[in-house]
Amino acid sequence: MKNLLEKGTKCLIVQSEFSAFSFWNYIEICKIAGAKYPAAPLGLITVAALLPQQWEFKLVDANVEPLLVEHFEWADIVCIGGMLPQQQSMISIIDKVHQYGCSVVVGGPDPSSQPNLYQSADYLVQGEGEVTIPMFIQDLEKGCKSGEYKSVDKPDMTKAVVPRFDLIRFQDYIQVGIQYCRGCPFNCEFCDIIELYGRKSRTKTPEQVINELQALYDLGYRGHIDFVDDNFIGNKKNVKKVLPVIREWSKANKYPFYFSTESSINLADDENLLQMMKDVDFRFVFLGIETPEDEILKLANKTINVNRPIVKAVNKISSYGMIVNGGFIIGFDNETDQTAESMIQCIQDSGICMAMVGKLYALPETQLTRRLKREGRLFENSSTLSETNTALDQTTSGLNFITSRTRLDVLKDYIQVIKYIYNPERYYERVRHTSLNLKPVNKYSPSIVRVLKNVKVFLKVCIKVGFNKTTGWLYWKTLLTVISKNPRAIEATVNLAAMFIHFYKQSEFVIDITNDEIRSIESCGEEKYNQLMLQED
Repeated sequence: MKNLLEKGTKCLIVQSEFSAFSFWNYIEICKIAGAKYPAAPLGLITVAALLPQQWEFKLVDANVEPLLVEHFEWADIVCIGGMLPQQQSMISIIDKVHQYGCSVVVGGPDPSSQPNLYQSADYLVQGEGEVTIPMFIQDLEKGCKSGEYKSVDKPDMTKAVVPRFDLIRFQDYIQVGIQYCRGCPFNCEFCDIIELYGRKSRTKTPEQVINELQALYDLGYRGHIDFVDDNFIGNKKNVKKVLPVIREWSKANKYPFYFSTESSINLADDENLLQMMKDVDFRFVFLGIETPEDEILKLANKTINVNRPIVKAVNKISSYGMIVNGGFIIGFDNETDQTAESMIQCIQDSGICMAMVGKLYALPETQLTRRLKREGRLFENSSTLSETNTALDQTTSGLNFITSRTRLDVLKDYIQVIKYIYNPERYYERVRHTSLNLKPVNKYSPSIVRVLKNVKVFLKVCIKVGFNKTTGWLYWKTLLTVISKNPRAIEATVNLAAMFIHFYKQSEFVIDITNDEIRSIESCGEEKYNQLMLQED
């Protein structure tokens, strides 16, 4: 076997496939925009920067190009990693790699949470790579042919490497991600982020962030950058240090980027922070809202959202030029027959267009999973790929436990919410609400070439949506309303209108799957269904 540490070792890095019906997998919109996929694989290009730099790297993203025989024949070692929805694809790739006599290294959130599923890999790297990848490299120096590496230590983010952005074909993606922090200070029962990365928000320095922006700038990238942090403002003191530095760098470089991120809802409390984000051209913020019902939030330890008027918070953030996307969950204990109506009203009144409504999923190694297991309610094999469980995410699966309300009621409520909010008229009501309340001050300056491409994209959206019998009248009505009342928001309006193409199809797919589950339960009875699921474990 070749000495893998020697210069010239060929390392194939593979981003495995996500489901084509994922909420965030808006491939059809990407094609309209001239791209192939929403986001580049930041985790894997970070891994590439941590591996021996004398290696030769090749990145293949199976979401944008086929993984071919010649890729495996080229490689000496293959690295893969991913999350729960990528489980099927990752396990399949491990098997393929071995057929070609290569060594395979696997890591990422799902292998770290469920290492038992990935024992066929030669090297299993768990946890955060800054700590465990050096262990793996030490074993390569010793000539070890296999190994498993884990540590409870959390790496110092001030020593984090710059990802290998040079491995990306920028034209394939709508956006490129960078990471500022890991961890979240809150204690939500259902969240696996605090289990994987801890409750202390560890941040990079302003200098590190600028180094990454400069690297992207030098490689010629311009446009949308997503801070992939699970809570960008988890450490408010530090984030208020980094934003002014980004502002000065952006100004000096004529604002080559605009930004998006994920935040806790208390962002709306801090007008100084909102202004700082506006000053560097943040345009999208995803909030984990989960539910508007305080008693449910208290039980789930989502205390940061308790007693907080959601509509007021969303309107406040929108007034600083940022579109709010929101995550909602159905299936909590303490829900009632009013839960669906309450959620619908919250989504409509707040005008959140991109509302990701999922079924509660007890993810591996979370407080929720441990509690449900103690209560004898957990379907323990539900996070494992099987013939009857081929989709593993919170919209197509979820509710992997005995629900406190009848399961049929929860599933019917779920369908009720999805049908309502992705009804064309209801969706466009929210587009108008968001567009009329939005106060954008866009600083990013696209090139002439980019402007011409944007005009082409606009015309495509007009044809695709404006001359569609379902959305045509709604689109033109919305467009003319925004042009006459808030023309600065027209770009956001067109973007949100285009996203409906994806959300409508995705919602129909989810409704069909959920109806299949309802029919299955009705055919055998809920009690028997629960018994069968527990017996399967």
